[in-house]
Amino acid sequence: MSTQRYSVTPHPIDTLLTWVKSGEIAIPEIQRPFVWQATQVRNLLDSLYQGYPVGYLIAWRNPTVKLKDGTPSAGKRILIDGQQRVTALMASLLGREVLTKDYETINIRIAFHPQEERFEVSNPAIRKDVSWLADVAELFSPNAKLLQITKAYTAANPGVDEDTLFSTLEKLRKIVNNHVGVIDLAEDLDIETVAEIFIRVNSAGSELSQADFAMSKISVNETYGGNTLRKAIDYFCHLAIAPDFHGIIEKNDPTFAKTDYFSQMSWLKKENDDIYDPAYTDMLRVAFATEFRRGKMQDLVALLSGRNFETKQFEETIVEDSFTRLKSAVLRFMNETHFKRFLMIIRSAGFVDAVMIGSQNALNFAYILYLTLRDLNTPNAEIERLVRRWFVFSVLTGRYSSSPESAIDYDIRQIHSQGITDYADNLIRGELSDAFWESALPQAMNTSVASSPYFRLFQAAQVKLNDLGFLSRDITVRELIEVKSDVHHLFPKQYLKKSGLTRGQYNQIGNYVVAQSEINIAIGHKEPEIYFGQLIDQCNSGKKRYGNITDQEELRKNLNMNCIPEGVEKMTVDDYPQFLNTRRVLMAQKIKTYFEGL
Repeated sequence: MSTQRYSVTPHPIDTLLTWVKSGEIAIPEIQRPFVWQATQVRNLLDSLYQGYPVGYLIAWRNPTVKLKDGTPSAGKRILIDGQQRVTALMASLLGREVLTKDYETINIRIAFHPQEERFEVSNPAIRKDVSWLADVAELFSPNAKLLQITKAYTAANPGVDEDTLFSTLEKLRKIVNNHVGVIDLAEDLDIETVAEIFIRVNSAGSELSQADFAMSKISVNETYGGNTLRKAIDYFCHLAIAPDFHGIIEKNDPTFAKTDYFSQMSWLKKENDDIYDPAYTDMLRVAFATEFRRGKMQDLVALLSGRNFETKQFEETIVEDSFTRLKSAVLRFMNETHFKRFLMIIRSAGFVDAVMIGSQNALNFAYILYLTLRDLNTPNAEIERLVRRWFVFSVLTGRYSSSPESAIDYDIRQIHSQGITDYADNLIRGELSDAFWESALPQAMNTSVASSPYFRLFQAAQVKLNDLGFLSRDITVRELIEVKSDVHHLFPKQYLKKSGLTRGQYNQIGNYVVAQSEINIAIGHKEPEIYFGQLIDQCNSGKKRYGNITDQEELRKNLNMNCIPEGVEKMTVDDYPQFLNTRRVLMAQKIKTYFEGL
């Protein structure tokens, strides 16, 4: 017996456009705003003009689903997949306005060059050029007269053959006869199944699919304000990146601007700190784990559906309670005081720039821990210490690098059952043994990946310990990182390349230091034996070549701060492997000193 829950029917594009005009095609809340670039719209028209296939649409009829304007969808085809293509056709061929991902209403004009049979996004230059038809939508207007358009064009472009032009324009107008396959889902499918289909089609079972599913589940529930909650999450994430978006919300969504969510997030309009710019997945992870003491998104979907984990039954009271608690957790996430104090703690650990944050999930759990400890009335000083140590520990061990949901779920449960102090102390003692600091960490630092968490931790340690930049007398590593300074190769890259070393050998993090650009440029390609010898001369003569250090004791302290082995002034390429081994051990010890002081 067949289990197929859909049918496939080809329809001309003209039929799709008729559905758009009549409102028969509808876009539900589980879909996104129009995110295509104008060039993608141009490419879609070109594909149709060339007779290429443009994929399938997936539609579903169900009268209980709410649309974006809040009306029921009875009698309409709900687009589950294909919104971007249908919206592109609506914009380019019908001249309709579209709502962008920034929630702005815009027009997308696509121009056509009949002589070259070429499409382009319309612009002022094209609109002044008589060889272009500046807006193809005019050709598809019900009032358009092809013969008049042809005569007007040939009059403005002498030498163009009228019959050839007419044939070209007729070919363009016939793209609406091209067929697109429409997959109609069975009418009796529930919203959870349809949302799952949407997720599978768009993300192919990616790691974030459960978060997408949760967002779909939230957005389709208007009974408990899920549609507004979904907007709040999206808006906050966008505002965190683009503070100017605040004015766009006020202008384009005045109803939302009157909600508690909007007042709670309005502080972001003056905020430019980019250390933690959460995506909706991050907000859901943090809010869910904090409030429900769970870490797996599939559990959130189950709770929002009303699942009772003990009886295995679905209850409406659980749906209501879950939405109420999730709303409360999202508002706590957005709270200005919470958010800024959390960022202050992360900065106090030495992570003063977004480029130093390599693990978003480590940051997410640190915020979960911060909010959890606040809920448990932990003293502020203790919150700061525990969050700092846990964040650095999780980055150091890659705790949330793989299977983050499982790790978050396990940790939040253990924290509530054992208490954070006992759990953290036992875990750290077990994983950060002497063997880790003396052997495992130096070995892990044998990498050429500049974005390695170990180099970021080394930089954070230098920031926290107030170290000076390499060969800097007055400028700290913190200041250099904040102004986007250079990462200098102690054994210069070109010197090592000329000696036959590969990229993986000369781009070792054990060969990196943070330095002022002018010092980096002055050193250039000189081998260590030469430029360190010149540094010693600088200390003896006072004639400056690299930075402002003119005292040998000061130079020695600077090299110690930057974990540079003794005797480097005598080293050649033959000493490079041993130099790396020694420096990795020194860097690991600095990170240990830093961690123990958190």
